[in-house]
Formats: sequence, structure tokens, C-alpha cells
Amino acid sequence: MHYFLTDVPERAQKPREKGFTMAMDKGLSVRQAEDFISVCGDYVDIVKLGWATSYVTPNLDAKLNVYREAGIPFYFGGTLFEAFIVRNQFDDYRKVLDKYNMPFAEVSDGSIELDHDVKCEYITKLAEQVTVLSEVGSKDAEKIIPPYKWIELMQKELDAGAWKVIGEARESGNVGLFRSTGEVRSGLVQEILTKIPFEKIIWEAPQKAQQVYFIKLMGANVNLGNIAPEEVIPLETLRLGLRGDTFDHFLDRKV
Repeated sequence: MHYFLTDVPERAQKPREKGFTMAMDKGLSVRQAEDFISVCGDYVDIVKLGWATSYVTPNLDAKLNVYREAGIPFYFGGTLFEAFIVRNQFDDYRKVLDKYNMPFAEVSDGSIELDHDVKCEYITKLAEQVTVLSEVGSKDAEKIIPPYKWIELMQKELDAGAWKVIGEARESGNVGLFRSTGEVRSGLVQEILTKIPFEKIIWEAPQKAQQVYFIKLMGANVNLGNIAPEEVIPLETLRLGLRGDTFDHFLDRKV
């Protein structure tokens, strides 16, 4: 940091198990990725190439090398996994992971119907090859999953070999953990936390109000995902109480 301030919360250091920021690359160019990392590299723990954007992104190898050289892991979005699964191409998906030397993979079922035991089998198989992130929740706003079921699904996926589980919100933040307005389903979140350790969950929270909610609930070192590249620095100031929305949250003496 460039100067000293008291009452700034301590951030976990990289490589982090908590306080994780997952940034979403929705089609950055190689130069944009370089610029992004030059500014935000210290605050980004992992980059997701959103849904199946990697299928159509030019210069993919060159861009992945930017992240690789910066020491920032990356992975293809869960929708790409689903696109292979729905076409009965799981072995082809595994070959793609090898081809691009992917350190992580996301297993999700937000867009397809997938028996949960089968999903867990995919997690277990992929965990032999890469570090697995598994996503819980549906992209269908009409599909409401009760809290007890979220807990059951998350725990089974962790037991199957997932390193962390992701709470679904999409890149827009209006499904899964959130109502269509973007409002947090706070009862759902708090019930999940009674059973699943907070460091094992990455909460997708693309909107500022959502980020503020999780920081105030769980502190500066909550895991947050689906953060737009231009929002990584603003998020870090929220984590540190250096933006109006969390300004007095970490002060010993409230203003």
C-alpha cells in the first residue's frame, strides 16, 4: 500500500484459501488481459473465462499465457463443461483441459438437467486431473432450490472432491442466490453458513450491493466471484473499508 491507515482489516495473502476474488473474463483481448493484470494482478486469485467464450475467443493460447506468466490460475466456465456433457463428449472435454494445460475446471448443471450422483461422479473423475470448482444453483429464475437442498448439494460436491463450491448468480446477479431484482436471499445465505464453512464457498456477486452484503456479513476475507475486471480494484476498497458503502464497518470508532 502507498501509505498507512489504522483500522484497515488484514487481508489474507496469496495464495489465499479465503478472501478469494474470482474475476470474469468475458472475452478480453490479449492486450486487455495484460493491462488488467498490470493493475489488478495482486488482487485476483483466479480468472474464469465466462461460460463458453473460450470457444470463440481469438488468440486464446496467447491470452492464457498472460495469466500463466502472472501466476494467476484460470479455468473455463461451467457452461462449457455442460456443453460437452449434453453432447456426450466428456472424454473430449478432458482432452481440452489437457490441451490448454488447465489447472482448474468447473463442474456445473445450471443449464442442463443432470442427476446429482452423476454430477458428483464427474467431480470425482476430474479431481484426479485438475482442481475442481463445482457450482450449485440454477440459471433458471423460476427454479427455486430450498436452503436445505443447497446445503445437501454443496456438502455432497465437497465430499466428491470439489475444492470449493460456487453459489450461482450468473454474470448478472439475478438468479440463484439472488432475486430477480438482485436482492440477496439473505435467509438462504445465512442458513447455508450454518453447515458449510465460509472459506469453502465462493459467492458469485457481480453487483456492488451484493458485494457489500457479503463483506458486512462475513468480513473482508469472504470469497467473491464473477467480478468484472474493472470492478476488482473497487471491490478491494470495499473489502478494506475505503469506500462509502463499508466506510465505517471496520472502524473502532464509528463515524
